[in-house]
Amino acid sequence: MNLSDLLRQRREPILAAASDGLCRARLRSYESVGREESYARLARLFDLVTAAIAERNLTPVRQYAADLAAQRHAAGFDLAEVQAAINALEEAIWSAIVAEIEPAGLAEAFGLASTVLGATKDRLATAYLELATRTRVPALDLGALFAGTDG
Repeated sequence: MNLSDLLRQRREPILAAASDGLCRARLRSYESVGREESYARLARLFDLVTAAIAERNLTPVRQYAADLAAQRHAAGFDLAEVQAAINALEEAIWSAIVAEIEPAGLAEAFGLASTVLGATKDRLATAYLELATRTRVPALDLGALFAGTDG
């Protein structure tokens, strides 16, 4: 079975596992929007990841990541929380791969999943940080750390 077929066939169990993982993480922002909304958000990302793998096209999922960064930044989500949500989905996908893909196909399946999810996380982080640096981010005061040192 190829990865695209696996993801389509195991969509609901993968999303349930990702949702459970997100709940276990107890992320403040995701708890505030509720489990149903968080599940719907995971489902949207899952569908884009599945399409990116099937079509070998990262453009839509990378655009979604940039849009997601803008939305979550504006809503006050911490970047680490959004990354954790993607990680929960990634973990659930990896578990399905291990359970369902024959050993000979594992390298390709992990490579595809990692490429798509890695590109998504990279674009999310880049876009989020671009937004964060446009607003005033307080600098760290390292003076106390270096007070009294030589050189």
